[in-house]
Amino acid sequence: MNIIERNEKSAQTFQIEIVETLSTTVEVVAEDEQSALLKAQEMYRNEQVVLYPDDFIDTKFVVFQ
Repeated sequence: MNIIERNEKSAQTFQIEIVETLSTTVEVVAEDEQSALLKAQEMYRNEQVVLYPDDFIDTKFVVFQ
């Protein structure tokens, strides 16, 4: 058995999840916290708030076997 055959037998397949976190802060005028949250979510869904690469915060790698 040569080196190539041994390496192929010991090779495994891994699934790696890559998660990038983007973040921004928006000001919302509302009567209470819940209403403000709903307004912010609606703004995001309607693309009034868009996150860009400049809003990058972190990258995380998670290994699944």
